[in-house]
Amino acid sequence: MKELAKQYNPKEVESRIYSNWMEAGYFRPECDPDKTPYTIVMPPPNITGQLHMGHALDMSLQDVIIRLKRMQGYSALWLPGTDHASIATEARIVETMREEGITKDDIGREGFLERAWKWKEQYGGRIDEQLKYLGSSCDWSRERFTMDEGCSKAVLDVFCKLYEKGLIYRGERIINWCPHCRTSISDAEVEFEEQDGFFWHLRYPFSDGSGYLELATTRPETLLGDTAVAVNPNDERYISAVGKTVILPIVGREIPVVADDYVEMDFGTGVVKITPAHDPNDYEVGLRHDLEIINVLNEDGSVNENGGKYCGMDRYECRKQIVKDLEEGGFLVRVEPYKHNVGTCYRCGTTVEPRISKQWFVKMQPLAEPAIKAVEDGSVRFVPERFSKTYFNWMYNIKDWCISRQLWWGHRIPAYYCDDCGEVIVAKEQPDCCPKCGGKVHQDEDTLDTWFSSALWPFSTLGWPEETEDLKYFYPTDTLVTGYDIIFFWVARMIFSGIEHMGEVPFRTVFIHGLVRDAQGRKMSKSLGNGIDPLDVIDEYGTDALRFMLASSVSPGNDMRYSDEKMIAARNFCNKMWNAGRFILMNDVDGVKPDTLPAELEIEDRWILTQLENVIQEVTANLEHFELGIAASKVYDFA
Repeated sequence: MKELAKQYNPKEVESRIYSNWMEAGYFRPECDPDKTPYTIVMPPPNITGQLHMGHALDMSLQDVIIRLKRMQGYSALWLPGTDHASIATEARIVETMREEGITKDDIGREGFLERAWKWKEQYGGRIDEQLKYLGSSCDWSRERFTMDEGCSKAVLDVFCKLYEKGLIYRGERIINWCPHCRTSISDAEVEFEEQDGFFWHLRYPFSDGSGYLELATTRPETLLGDTAVAVNPNDERYISAVGKTVILPIVGREIPVVADDYVEMDFGTGVVKITPAHDPNDYEVGLRHDLEIINVLNEDGSVNENGGKYCGMDRYECRKQIVKDLEEGGFLVRVEPYKHNVGTCYRCGTTVEPRISKQWFVKMQPLAEPAIKAVEDGSVRFVPERFSKTYFNWMYNIKDWCISRQLWWGHRIPAYYCDDCGEVIVAKEQPDCCPKCGGKVHQDEDTLDTWFSSALWPFSTLGWPEETEDLKYFYPTDTLVTGYDIIFFWVARMIFSGIEHMGEVPFRTVFIHGLVRDAQGRKMSKSLGNGIDPLDVIDEYGTDALRFMLASSVSPGNDMRYSDEKMIAARNFCNKMWNAGRFILMNDVDGVKPDTLPAELEIEDRWILTQLENVIQEVTANLEHFELGIAASKVYDFA
């Protein structure tokens, strides 16, 4: 007779069972024509360090779904992998180097990339071990990395194809610039937060001495780059001013007064300063009126040589000095407190500067249209359905995507420039010379936005652009499990990429879950010091207890709260399951099979079997509808 220990000790059991699963190859599906495939691609964790509680939730939900499908007889593939996370990883490496007293420039690009690959080996490997510790039943033989050889080949292929179709272009545009990360970021990477600021009301005197125009600004330091003042063409107050010129305060430069519909007559004074190099709307006004574009900021947010005596000052130091000088010059009318939404970098929280810059862009309109249609016609469905509104809101208002980053870690842009004639050559490999003049060529210094490679994840991981067996069998994938915070970062980009390059959607269902918050409902963060390491929880309570707590607390699309009380209840439930197994073994009924049961059962036996059959059907239905929390509760109640 077998006998289990009186107390369930997850440390003794869980790692041994996981090793047995791995050795038996239970998680490695075949491309079996007699089976229906079911595929989940893992949202790849960044190689920036530790997994957090959000990862534990994400992985637990995927594992529940893939195990269900495996039990139902599907050829079920859960494909794991990690993301190079260019901005986040580079920032972490630069921070580590700063502690050593060295900079990127000290070691050069090759030296820096050597460090980055070592970082990937260290932290990518650590993440794999953490995922295994979580009991993730993914197929490690198919593991991918966004910068491995196959995924990198896919990135080159896509860039060149989109360029040839005219969907990738290079141009000078207003972009979001992070002075801390020293790179451009896309609109999706800008987070807006309400900040206390001011409206500085200023006088811009007419050059003919006939008076002045009053306007208000929240960024007085940008007046160094003003090249016009604008009013609405229908505003009778200012009709006589159009065509005149004003003197730019402090600077002394003469700039025109232009009429443009962009100006709102009933906002402020109805007069706005136009700084084409530092505001996206002003840039458009500048194009319409053929205005000069003067960039006054360096990459680190300090004032450049176009700022005259303010050159070298930090942007906020410059703001203080300019306000002082405006006051002394009699140009400052009044200062008004003002709350407004300010764009910040999603990675470091630094206030972003709109800045004119030559960058690479993806033309989004032609790609967005079929991706919108795919969700409208149900080819891709969101669970819960309400999150399709978030998707549509982003896609209907989509702007061209700035994809170039001023970073070294990432996929380098496959564009080459002739040193002699300036010809631009886009190619998968560096040409020996310029095809136009025979001159020497050099490669673009920039790398691609991380999300450019992540957008290809559902098919690049299966071998595309090669026609692999895995790609033919497992694509399109079935379910994507992810948080609501990356619907436009990642989900939208995967949908339009799948349709564009594969001719069909990358997945059929997007199962959206919320964030894991602390017991008080606060978002877990380093600054609050309320983050909980899932590995510490596993050490105390066990993997099964953590996974059961997460699964039983989840409600599609809604945030959940973590608490020690929930963990204790989950651990106690796992112990109950252990004791039930121990009871069966002690009573030596492990050899009993359903077909050996007597034909006539006692009424209590028939009752319990009926209850079991009911709960099996209900739980299966709940799981099929992604109601994992309800399913877990039913299992708990039945037990």
